[in-house]
Formats: sequence, structure tokens, C-alpha cells
Amino acid sequence: MDLTYLFEYVNLLTLGICLCVGYALKTAFVWFPNKYIPLAALTMGLIVNVLINLETGINAMVVLGGMISGLASTGLYEMLRNLLDKDGSLPGKK
Repeated sequence: MDLTYLFEYVNLLTLGICLCVGYALKTAFVWFPNKYIPLAALTMGLIVNVLINLETGINAMVVLGGMISGLASTGLYEMLRNLLDKDGSLPGKK
């Protein structure tokens, strides 16, 4: 199944904001469970994309774009973490 058509819904500004907020949740708040970070990113993406598009109008594409951008930020974080830690030498890793 080819999912590349979903990339046309990704908003880079929303993705960047969600990436930063997700990273902050992961590193700054030890009490926040990691399993809820994708849900937080999805919600944050939805809110940010709706706020960005308030003047032009809210429709299903804005909602979908926000949710996809939020979830894509979680995947981008995991991809970057795996690329940077390919030999297992990042500090703080057990």
C-alpha cells in the first residue's frame, strides 16, 4: 500500500512545532509516559493547524493535515534518533 499521497497534507510549520513540543515532553517531563507522546503530538498538530488556518476557514483537510503533521513529527523524531544512534553510543542510553 502506497501512502505517499499523505505527504501533500503535511504542514512543515505544524510538524516542526509538534517535533519540538514532543521532544520537550520526552526530555523535560519524566512523569509524562512515552506512550502518550504520539497522542499529544496528534492533538498539538490539530490545534496548531486549526490556529494557523483560522482566517482561511477550517475544513476536513485542515484537520487531517494537522493530525498527520503531528504524527509525522513523532515518526521524524524516531527516525532521527535511530540515525544518530546507529552505533548505540549516545550518552544516557543504558
